[in-house]
Amino acid sequence: MPSRKKTSLFASAFCACASSFALICVVLATQHWVSSNVRFTGTNTSITISLDYGLFQGTCEQFVEAGLQVSIKTFQVADSLSSTNTRSTNIAIIVILVLSLLTSLLSSGFTCTNAVSNPYQTFLGPIGVYTWNSMCGILILIAMILFPVNIEAHGLSEELAYGCSTSLQDHIKSKHSYGYSYWIMLLILFLNIASVIIIYFYNHARYSKKKEQERPIENAPKDVILF
Repeated sequence: MPSRKKTSLFASAFCACASSFALICVVLATQHWVSSNVRFTGTNTSITISLDYGLFQGTCEQFVEAGLQVSIKTFQVADSLSSTNTRSTNIAIIVILVLSLLTSLLSSGFTCTNAVSNPYQTFLGPIGVYTWNSMCGILILIAMILFPVNIEAHGLSEELAYGCSTSLQDHIKSKHSYGYSYWIMLLILFLNIASVIIIYFYNHARYSKKKEQERPIENAPKDVILF
């Protein structure tokens, strides 16, 4: 059976990993990734398309120049994308988040196993926790980078706005505001870092204790050791 200290530390790391898993599910399920106001020229007037969307679904509202709301529409992101760049990047983000979900699940399993037992295999111990948490953190960071790139560089919001109305002409300007579904990924990243730090402190404390136990033998006189 593991010591009480090991159980408490790995239990804390398990809570961080389990919270990370739950938050990734929230990120995938919600659509409040970004809110965009995209302005176009229309027939003798200017039109603003207000978008609120995520990876799978979103809503758009159309406003004419005087601020009159014309329509509200729900759309599927995948069906509204025609550009190869925006479509492939959106799919890549989804795949990356699914992989991070799996790595977070594995890190939760590893921390739970170490909290209740002492695995014989080295990889099932702290090394495995380091590996899966690091992979999860890296994947989340990549997703956080790719999504703004898809909006700013590939014009994701503008492309979705064209699918919301048939009377749009030239694009004038866009304004983007990232929602809580996006910023939750920053919290997931912090949770992965926290679990790695917890296991590092456990390993460091165990290593220091092992060295202290070896020190009396190293400092003992040779005749005592021979005796």
